[in-house]
Amino acid sequence: MNRVELSGILIERKALRFTPAGVPVTECLIGHQSEQIEAGSPRRVECEVQAIALGPTARWLQAATPGAALQLTGFLAARSRNSKQPRLHVITIEFVEGNQDGKVLQEEG
Repeated sequence: MNRVELSGILIERKALRFTPAGVPVTECLIGHQSEQIEAGSPRRVECEVQAIALGPTARWLQAATPGAALQLTGFLAARSRNSKQPRLHVITIEFVEGNQDGKVLQEEG
């Protein structure tokens, strides 16, 4: 199983680019804060997660402004063949606040 659900704030977003096949791609950084229970005790969790979106999801992510609250679902994959660092591949985006009216968007495919 490789499914990730993450809420957070869009910290930064790179410019929209296209793969050689013409597929839109957006890379971004998501800041997450929450309280989790670990070994029976509450734990404050703060982290920054590198994420990438392709296709229609990339276009929707590109429309988000830094500071926007998001809920994302996707999966983890290695950043590249040379880097095994995990990166979140975004499949769905829910805009929690802002001008996007709370729409849930999913990549078609």
